[in-house]
Amino acid sequence: MNNLSQSFSIYKINATAERDQLQTKYNNLTKERDQLQTIYNNLTEEKGQIQAKLIVIEQHCKVGWRYFDSSLYFLSTEMKTWEESRQDCLERGADLVIINSREEQTFLFNLHLRAWIGLTDSVTEGTWKWVDGTSLTTGYWGTGQPDNKWEEDCVEIYYGQDNPVKTWNDDNCHKKHDWICEKVV
Repeated sequence: MNNLSQSFSIYKINATAERDQLQTKYNNLTKERDQLQTIYNNLTEEKGQIQAKLIVIEQHCKVGWRYFDSSLYFLSTEMKTWEESRQDCLERGADLVIINSREEQTFLFNLHLRAWIGLTDSVTEGTWKWVDGTSLTTGYWGTGQPDNKWEEDCVEIYYGQDNPVKTWNDDNCHKKHDWICEKVV
């Protein structure tokens, strides 16, 4: 009887150890399943956001907008003053372009336009502000600019320059130029 009792004890110990291992595996699989479910939920949400952006991009690109780096850009086909240009952008649910990077500046340069951008010092001479109220930190001024030659308080990007990062010119806000609107998507 002692042998049988000893065998049963060993079996019970082994069965308990195997059960504990299986429980650990089960817990790990449950945890992994929950993590995968979270990843799936996040990807599903991200997919929805991307699809919504795509719809906006497709709608705007059909009517003269161009896409670059999470923004849509409208390129005018007529000329207006800086203020009229800004008003046109606002009516389109956008604003005059704010240039945030060298890459964006180069993209705009490659559009081959002479156009208003969303930068002005009309409130305080020499203090350049973007249309969203932020201060200019990095400028892409052409040689000798800004010069405020003729009461020039608004900025245009001027394609006629050789260097894509030296194309800004301050100009009189009442002059008429093309313009570029930007809408972040």
